[in-house]
Amino acid sequence: MSKVPMSKVPMSKVRKAVIPAAGLGTRFMPFSKAVPKEMLPIVDRPVIQYVIEEAVDAGIEDILIITSRHKKVLEDHFDRMPELEAVLEAKGKGEELAELRRLSEMAQIHFVRQGEALGLGHAIGTARNHVGDEPFMVLLGDDIMHRSAGVAKGMIKAYQQHGSSVVALMEVPRNDISSYGCAAVDPLGGQLVKIQGLVEKPDPEVAPSNLAIMGRYLFTPTIFDEIADTEPGVGGEIQITDAMVRLLGREEILGYTFSEGRFDSGKKIDYLRAVVEMALERDDLGSEFREILAEVAKREGLVG
Repeated sequence: MSKVPMSKVPMSKVRKAVIPAAGLGTRFMPFSKAVPKEMLPIVDRPVIQYVIEEAVDAGIEDILIITSRHKKVLEDHFDRMPELEAVLEAKGKGEELAELRRLSEMAQIHFVRQGEALGLGHAIGTARNHVGDEPFMVLLGDDIMHRSAGVAKGMIKAYQQHGSSVVALMEVPRNDISSYGCAAVDPLGGQLVKIQGLVEKPDPEVAPSNLAIMGRYLFTPTIFDEIADTEPGVGGEIQITDAMVRLLGREEILGYTFSEGRFDSGKKIDYLRAVVEMALERDDLGSEFREILAEVAKREGLVG
């Protein structure tokens, strides 16, 4: 197929997002046996709430969460709970009540189940009827982006300027690139690059770069056709990277590069780092928590 020039790609407001959250979360067992990994708490909010707040802050109005049959608690978290609201109101806890109601009012939040675990590409494909003929963001449900990184906002701005799909990219140590999708790119200026090719989990020796795909995508609706035509790969799963390679044959894809502010809560050590750093930022906890960390560091001989 001939490549569609960027200026000819129709643009519209990016108002919808898809959050795949159907995985089993085996790296956090036994916790994740009964509680979804997306509900891991960062102080007093679950991981997925941070993801949704990032989307809403970037202007997203409509969010579809892809779940599975053991994740109803995700729906409950963003639903109204009149009994608890009544108790809070009766006790005069207005601030807590407002925060609770905000959960169900942040955006239009919908849910659909992925019947089988057939890969990220398949999960995104289940959103086709909901998304329709609109551009949309995909935010992985266990990837937290700090607000200061501005990743979702930057990607939407890039789409509005160029009218093409955008993927978030971050440099990683070359030895780690085999854990990610990898992009071959040409610079465009600023934080944007033009993607020339994509490889899923390449060996470091043959990787085209050390730019890794990092949990945020903005797609034109054309991606649904490519997902539908993508054959299952390793493990019988439909890889979104393979579908994106097909998309490159029809449309240009940009990369939005960033260097910090990402926490992979699916990894225990990164989850702990997210808890510490975000707790330190809290006005109500930061000062006291900093003192606790200093005491622990001194006791462990980490400081003099």
